[in-house]
Amino acid sequence: MPERSYDDPCGIARALDAVGERWALLVVRELLLGPKRYSELARGLPGSSPTVLSQRLRDLEASGIVTRTTAGPPGGGRVYALTPRGRELDDVLLALGRWGSRTEQTSTGALSPDAFVLALRTTADPARLAGWSARVELRIEDDAAPDRVTLIVDGGRLAAARGPAGEPDAVLAGPGAVLRPVAFGRRSLDDALATGDLRLDGDAAAVRRLLGAVVPPLPV
Repeated sequence: MPERSYDDPCGIARALDAVGERWALLVVRELLLGPKRYSELARGLPGSSPTVLSQRLRDLEASGIVTRTTAGPPGGGRVYALTPRGRELDDVLLALGRWGSRTEQTSTGALSPDAFVLALRTTADPARLAGWSARVELRIEDDAAPDRVTLIVDGGRLAAARGPAGEPDAVLAGPGAVLRPVAFGRRSLDDALATGDLRLDGDAAAVRRLLGAVVPPLPV
């Protein structure tokens, strides 16, 4: 039994014994798109201290949710990754994100690339995703943490994976500070393209349809 267990046989209590500590689920969030080095995790969770982050990683390893492994070429080195049991938390975080997105936002911080992609997935309307498929590569061109993520529309669902799409239908590139307001309807895609703040290659209709499926919920 964990040291700080609820000592309650309910499945919810047992789940919280494994992932209920502060920062635990946000560590999982940062690993949903693929493995990361410790430094990359720390960059995505700037509010967490090194001591707390290290402890959460140890806790998640002990619970069989995170594992340490070796990254493939060209980078190599030690990385943290979700185990199969850890990846089962994907739907849990999507549901929690949908629930939380309806509360009033008071934070002034920026979304990490992983949090941004999860927010896209939580606010995408399944009805607007149904009946078509596409692969759109996002190139987040931030100096501190450039990233490439593939968004996959298939079966009425929006999935995502870190890395290039191989042969995407379209590529949308630009700084995260521009991609975020465009994605959530606070700035038009046409304006961002006209000013050169974003670049779009490939099937523009697929990008527009994908962005049109993102419907931020009204706060409670």
